[in-house]
Amino acid sequence: MDAQDKKKKENSKTKAAKSPAKKITLIEGETLKEFSEKAKIKTKDIIEKIRSKRHTTSVNDVVNESLAELISKEFNLKLELISIEKEMRTQAESHPKELSPRPPIVTIMGHVDHGKTTLLDAIRESNLVGKESGGITQHIGAYRIYYNNRPITFIDTPGHEAFTQLRARGAHLTDIVVLVIAADDGVMPQTKEAINHAKNADVPIIIAINKIDKKNADIDKTKQHLSKEGLLVEDWGGKTISVEVSAKEKTNLNELLEMILLLGDVIEIKANPKVQAQGVVLESCLDSKKGAVATVIIQHGILSQGEAFICGTTYGKARALFDENNKSLKKAEPSMPVEILGFSDVPTAGDYFQVVSDLDTAKQITQFRLSQVKKAEGPRPEHLTLDELFQKMEGGEVKELPLIIKTDVHGSVEVLTDILPNLSTDQIQIKIIHSATGKITESDVMLASASHAIIIGYNVKLDQKIMDISKEENVEIRTYKVIYELTQDIKKAMSGMLDPVIKETYLGKAEIRRIFRISRVGVIAGCYVTDGKITRNSEIKVLRGDEEVFKGRIASLKHLKENVTEVKKDYECGIRLEKFKELEEGDIIEAFITEKEIPK
Repeated sequence: MDAQDKKKKENSKTKAAKSPAKKITLIEGETLKEFSEKAKIKTKDIIEKIRSKRHTTSVNDVVNESLAELISKEFNLKLELISIEKEMRTQAESHPKELSPRPPIVTIMGHVDHGKTTLLDAIRESNLVGKESGGITQHIGAYRIYYNNRPITFIDTPGHEAFTQLRARGAHLTDIVVLVIAADDGVMPQTKEAINHAKNADVPIIIAINKIDKKNADIDKTKQHLSKEGLLVEDWGGKTISVEVSAKEKTNLNELLEMILLLGDVIEIKANPKVQAQGVVLESCLDSKKGAVATVIIQHGILSQGEAFICGTTYGKARALFDENNKSLKKAEPSMPVEILGFSDVPTAGDYFQVVSDLDTAKQITQFRLSQVKKAEGPRPEHLTLDELFQKMEGGEVKELPLIIKTDVHGSVEVLTDILPNLSTDQIQIKIIHSATGKITESDVMLASASHAIIIGYNVKLDQKIMDISKEENVEIRTYKVIYELTQDIKKAMSGMLDPVIKETYLGKAEIRRIFRISRVGVIAGCYVTDGKITRNSEIKVLRGDEEVFKGRIASLKHLKENVTEVKKDYECGIRLEKFKELEEGDIIEAFITEKEIPK
């Protein structure tokens, strides 16, 4: 009997060891108490087991990955932690009877200057192109149109190669891609990228062969180029829908819209309107009047004003909803682009947006996510300047140099984003984390501070406010007017031979109110100091509108006919400049001093 008992005991142990682990799904943010109820294990037993492994916890602690791993081992469980967005998405799509047709979300893609925005402009009978700097789309915009009383949502993505990530984001938000190709140009590099993004997202493509009104348009050649990229159009025996259009002449636009709706019906685009609203952030920004706002494409459910939500590591309550024409909305339905006010912070484009039961729940989940992010981040790396690169390289360290590029025109963005990464060496890898046209802004400095980047400005102005913020954030800003000097600086820095840096320190500015022409003396500018101070030994710039018309020195500075060394804000003065007499009323005289910084 003893031998039989022993054998039974061994068999039961083997059976227990081989028994499969029980699978339990935990939704992000659930506590130990909620887990114990799901697993049907006493909370007291769980806590005792965890404490025996020298871990402290309580019933109200949120179950994170490390705690889930420990519990799984101790209780022979298989715990799966999933985000609340994933759980809600699964719920929305797991009830086929609740699904109903929704309007198609269409992304327009293609090469720069192939007419994407002009095509959308023609469809909407609006003027989007005129609003874009230089006629090139710099952001993602979402717009809703109606054809035969049926809505279609369009996403317009930039075609310039510097915005590959934006196009990739657009592809993953869409049901159908309309690939715009100019009949006089054919398939270009960004066209190929757009095709790859659409294929990777497993999204059907409709070809819009544009500019057929041009004399040198070659439609057959364009279709031939497409076949080489694996897109064989229907009239050549393939399965890809193609429509020959002219955005300029508004030719065949109705046919294109019909094909979009037809394809949408074929692939059966559906949404669940009965679940809590969820979607994806298309764009976000910090508005000076509205606060943190984001444009969201709703995918399931109906978003109503006043509902609480989470979005990545931000949360909030939908205080106000607006459409793309800034018209106030009470609710937003599936496929609708909507601007939402009420975020606790600016969300990241591409983040999932999810309505939750109340604001406390939203805050709890967000705080948990932020705590996990902080744990994962570890210690922040130090800021790196060009002057410090050589010192780091001497220690045998391989460093990455992140750069933010701001230029006056898109052509310069294209050149610099092409040239600078090619300057990388075995010791230093140059990484451009952001590039755009326009002035260097506070958000650029904040991005540089967060990512420990250096800001490179090319033919752009640097405001005193930005200089002050950059000093507070310990962010280095370098401005150039000649690309050769820019690249030489980078090369010298990377080889440890950087020359002394000449920095301009702003002092103040004065507005010219009157011009006095005095014989034997010259031209005297009657000025009013509007900011800071003007000093006798300072250098100056004469600004006429946005243009710098002269740069030089002050010959004399007077206040009430007396020679003075400086004049402060809100006082009048007379200024005579060296070697410049073509002053005009309304000109601004900006004073500064130059300082040399010797690399340590």
